[in-house]
Amino acid sequence: MTYRLCFVCTGNICRSPMAESVFRARVEEAGLDGLVEVDSAGTGGWHEGEAADPRTVAVLEEHGYDSAHTARQFHSAWFDRLDLVVALDAGHAKALHRLAPTEEDARKVRLLRSYDPAAGGDLDVPDPYYGGLDGFEECLEMVEAASTGLLAAIREHVEGQSA
Repeated sequence: MTYRLCFVCTGNICRSPMAESVFRARVEEAGLDGLVEVDSAGTGGWHEGEAADPRTVAVLEEHGYDSAHTARQFHSAWFDRLDLVVALDAGHAKALHRLAPTEEDARKVRLLRSYDPAAGGDLDVPDPYYGGLDGFEECLEMVEAASTGLLAAIREHVEGQSA
């Protein structure tokens, strides 16, 4: 059975497409690409149909990640097909909890940095949109750090399903 997760940020042009690209690469490296489906979306539809922010694309490509992406908005009906909804900051998590049709769906929402033991109490990935390229680099570092723990958690779940 395929494990499905979706990364969610504000407009789906900076943080969530970056997380999607990085995590998809991690899933492939782990040999789980047939078992884990990775997606992303935004809490709002302002950028629907657009490519990722050029700074996101530049940072992803510089670090060897795929940058192909088309922005879209998260819809509450998606909860039914998803196993995990990964918010990039507390505001996104709050918006997703409001969208969740049931308590069970609300429990699917997690903050990405909650999978990074080094994150401490600051679990938000800051929005780099209004800053320079260094903010996008910092975002990538946070996403990469949290992806290790997220992959371990999903691997445990996927391998438990197949046992």
